[in-house]
Amino acid sequence: METTDAIAALTALGHAKRLAIFRLLVVAGPAGRMAGDIGDELGMPGATLSFHLKELANAGLVTAEPQGRFVCYRAAFDAMNGLIAYLTHNCCAGSADAGCAPVSGACRPGDSC
Repeated sequence: METTDAIAALTALGHAKRLAIFRLLVVAGPAGRMAGDIGDELGMPGATLSFHLKELANAGLVTAEPQGRFVCYRAAFDAMNGLIAYLTHNCCAGSADAGCAPVSGACRPGDSC
């Protein structure tokens, strides 16, 4: 992941509503959630939800799949794992403390991360 991509992802996640949406989609796993269900779950009006979903999509953190008149949103697990890898790439490289080493393995859809 490039620095500019990491900044875009962190900026998108730096808003409470977008973070709540993203976390809901991570919990949903690969099945994702329909836009209306996300709005109902989080008590967000459609226009507000649409704005935040667009920001997450522009940052590459969610994908959208039209299903007739509705849209299903899913967390982009590859992008999430890429961001985590970017943030922890050199974690504790200058420390001899084994307790600060990054957790091995990536989060996969369906895992409890």
